[in-house]
Amino acid sequence: MKVVVIGGTGLIGSKVVARLGEHGHEAVAAAPNTGVNTLTGEGLAEALDGADVVVDVSNSPSFADDAAMEFFRTATTNLLEHSAKAGVGHHVALSVVGTDRLQDSGYFRAKAAQEAMIRESGRPYSIVHATQFFEFVKSIADFSTVDGQVRLPSSLIQPMAADDVAAGVGRTAVGQPVGGIREIAGPEQFGLDALIRKGLAAEGDPREVVTDEQAPYFGVRIDERTLVPGPGAQLGEITFDKWLARQ
Repeated sequence: MKVVVIGGTGLIGSKVVARLGEHGHEAVAAAPNTGVNTLTGEGLAEALDGADVVVDVSNSPSFADDAAMEFFRTATTNLLEHSAKAGVGHHVALSVVGTDRLQDSGYFRAKAAQEAMIRESGRPYSIVHATQFFEFVKSIADFSTVDGQVRLPSSLIQPMAADDVAAGVGRTAVGQPVGGIREIAGPEQFGLDALIRKGLAAEGDPREVVTDEQAPYFGVRIDERTLVPGPGAQLGEITFDKWLARQ
């Protein structure tokens, strides 16, 4: 099976390419540094020629509201058009658990727009909603630091390792189109404040994590279950302790 991975040289994409290759599939890493640009359309026709599946794990280089919307609308339009011309039989996109509950964020409004374009395209598709990655614990802390303190609510989060994200995306890619959303998540739930406190301690980061139920998550106010999946999510195998031990 030929699978073209848009964003295939990034954190998740490179792992998806490697996993698919290990299972005997022809996995093509498509990204600007391999001559494929979804914003301009450059290289898309050539990359998608003969493809059975396209997997989009690309991300906007900017989280600013307008820039993110422009990226996802333009890139998705080009990718859907070229996929249709190439006769690609399955469009897979990686998105985020809780996207529909995070619409106060311009970035998540852009992700919702991407999902809507895929649903309404008439193409066979699967949208994979993943929870937050262990790899972004420090980024959450940095964004949430105010006057040297990390301020976060105790809302639940069920994070996962990038390796498990790639495994979930890869399984979806080689399966039948879902025609909807498949949720994937880590094997454990934490309070968001507790997760970041544990992650920083493991790195020897001295910042204090203060529990503040009014503190936003990347600028958005969340409730207890905004960031966790519903019943039936596919769970990864790598615990946070196991991931920390590998770092």
